[in-house]
Amino acid sequence: MKLGFIKPTYPGEKRVALLPEHITSEFENELVIETGFGSELGINDAEYEAKGCKIDSRSNIFQNCDTVFCLKLIQPGDYDHLREGQMIIGWTHPTGSGTEFYQKVACKKGLHVIDLDNIYPTAHIGDKHIPVTFIKKNFVWKNSFYAGVASVQHALLHFGLYPDSDTKIAVLASGSCSQGGYSYVSKYNADVRMFYRKTMNEFYETIGEYDVIINGIEVDSSVAHIITKEQLKQVKKGCLIIDSAADAGNAIEGTRYMSIADPMYEEDGIFFYEVNNAPSLLYRKTSFEISKSFSEWVYKKDVKRFWDLFE
Repeated sequence: MKLGFIKPTYPGEKRVALLPEHITSEFENELVIETGFGSELGINDAEYEAKGCKIDSRSNIFQNCDTVFCLKLIQPGDYDHLREGQMIIGWTHPTGSGTEFYQKVACKKGLHVIDLDNIYPTAHIGDKHIPVTFIKKNFVWKNSFYAGVASVQHALLHFGLYPDSDTKIAVLASGSCSQGGYSYVSKYNADVRMFYRKTMNEFYETIGEYDVIINGIEVDSSVAHIITKEQLKQVKKGCLIIDSAADAGNAIEGTRYMSIADPMYEEDGIFFYEVNNAPSLLYRKTSFEISKSFSEWVYKKDVKRFWDLFE
């Protein structure tokens, strides 16, 4: 089947989700690549053509490919290009940051939407949500790790903070994202503690002591918040809260998404960092990791297997 690749137009997104070096003779799909797809990394179209890819315009890819890959959420400028019943694959987040797109565009056009969530990849159409069991759990964990690194690095720089021994930092959870955040702040001579599921009560008891709180936990909207509005009242003024999991409104109640260009806001004396594509700040490293993992688990096998999920 044809698998079309378009450049994401999500604000601040620079990652290239497929590199020529990862395209092999084992690929079962006909790859159609948008003109200039690899330009952020200085990759020209001829390098993709040398690997057997066809180069075409964005509009032609939407018109001629039933299955379209876009790393980040489709933006309004492409809505008119979307065809009834088309399949969109990528980080679509239908129950998170992509809820509005899913409800107002995808459902109305009967789109088949594949969300390549690192833990729970899922196929969506209308009110049906189908687990994608042939993609292993945590298949692109390195991107999550660098999400932790990039978000903390960016937030501290934007906030103008160089942590020292007097800076108390709490890191919530021990998953890939939290590990990335911990890895970065541990390079400073700061007072850092990582809290796990069994020690979260201790964190809540001491929540007012921290200068920086790094959250690496993503939760479903039906699950209780990691930090509630009531608990935020106990946080010290001037505290920086970095949601490395980029789970606005869910992990930390009441938070809202910002952008790489404008990543932070202040509310009641507390500063919040909430950017859902922070790994793009490390786009050279993360492009490689995404391309490698996605080639193995998403691109290589016939995309018909994604279509079969809806039968």
